[in-house]
Amino acid sequence: MNFPVMDMNMNVFWANPDGVSENSKARMTRFWGDGSWREAAYSMVRGLFGDIEMKNSIEQVTKAFQKRLTEVAGFSYVPDPMPMRNTKGAIVYFLFFAAQKPTAEKIVKDLFEKYRLRGEVPNG
Repeated sequence: MNFPVMDMNMNVFWANPDGVSENSKARMTRFWGDGSWREAAYSMVRGLFGDIEMKNSIEQVTKAFQKRLTEVAGFSYVPDPMPMRNTKGAIVYFLFFAAQKPTAEKIVKDLFEKYRLRGEVPNG
């Protein structure tokens, strides 16, 4: 499954979620399956003048989706997703795999590990 984080960051996961269009929110709800994506994407934190909604990291959102594939969709095996990068090394989407059989998970884990760092720009 393609988890399109670049699209999500551009259209839904904004620092100020109140500015996100209703169309983008509805698209995200259809993709996620329900409105619980909002709890994965944002957390309430104490600010100087009261609680404020803060955007969570894409890693937190991705982990929540991975958990959702097991707990809600009922897949037994959901290995860590593969980051798919553009030519500048930025993650464009994550490739998820979900299965019911342990053999499938083993094969995919081996493939994902082989290519996990491909396209990553080294720190320098």
